[in-house]
Amino acid sequence: MKTLARLIFVITALLVASSGQAQDSALDDAEQLKIAAIEALIAAPVDRALPLVNKVLAGNHSVELKERALFILSQINADAAQKTLLDFARNTEGELQYEAIRMIGISGNSDSLTTLRSIYENGNADAREAVLEAFMIAGNKQAVFDIAVAAEGDDFEEAVEMLAVMGARDELRQLRSTKGTSEALIEACAISGDFECVREQSLDDSDPDLQAEAIEAMGIIGGEEVNATLVQIYRDAKTDDIREAALDGMMISGNNAGLLELYRSSNDSALKRELLEYLVMTGSDEIWDIIDAALDGNQ
Repeated sequence: MKTLARLIFVITALLVASSGQAQDSALDDAEQLKIAAIEALIAAPVDRALPLVNKVLAGNHSVELKERALFILSQINADAAQKTLLDFARNTEGELQYEAIRMIGISGNSDSLTTLRSIYENGNADAREAVLEAFMIAGNKQAVFDIAVAAEGDDFEEAVEMLAVMGARDELRQLRSTKGTSEALIEACAISGDFECVREQSLDDSDPDLQAEAIEAMGIIGGEEVNATLVQIYRDAKTDDIREAALDGMMISGNNAGLLELYRSSNDSALKRELLEYLVMTGSDEIWDIIDAALDGNQ
């Protein structure tokens, strides 16, 4: 089960484990040699690597060395390696627990991943975050969705954010239909690139604040369709807040052309002044000609 997210985390962990130059430079020679020794076990046979990794984890060693040992465990395809990872995930505290949880995600072991749900329910905020990261690394959208369904407050927002990173558009739409629109879901839909979901929310004027959030969030997605939609929303806007949200969305998406189009087509001096301010913030090359013309009295 080699999802892109898992592959990225494996590569990242390897880079941290194999280079770590900024951190290792502060370590003494003996500690650096230990780190090199544990890293070398990634290519060793299981029957050789596992006892040595367990020896490090059971010994009086630095947290950094033990974290690297946990990564080596995540790469060992053996029940004994998973058992040790689960023991650390369940029975330790602090960084080693969180690292063990994440390493279960990297390992992709389905049985161990299932166990993480109970750790999520009984753990502190950092442990819960590590569990979400593990599910994300493993590409397990359903597990994160199940957590989001039952979660409230900050836990809900963190689960929704993780679904957004995973590109879980269907799951985010299901949450919207069951839990209703929220700022967290609007942002998540935008981060996942679901234009239609955000557009639907931008047309819902039952909550003006959330409507404005959705309009602004369109800018995160960007692209020609978004740009054209934001220009039209600005033109159709009945309130200053909606117009401002459309302008903010265009700023986020980098739609300089849309802002220029609106400036040149507007006959309202107050709106032109506002558009001019946004154009200055974009740094568009054409803004200087516009300012020059305005100073000459040519609008």
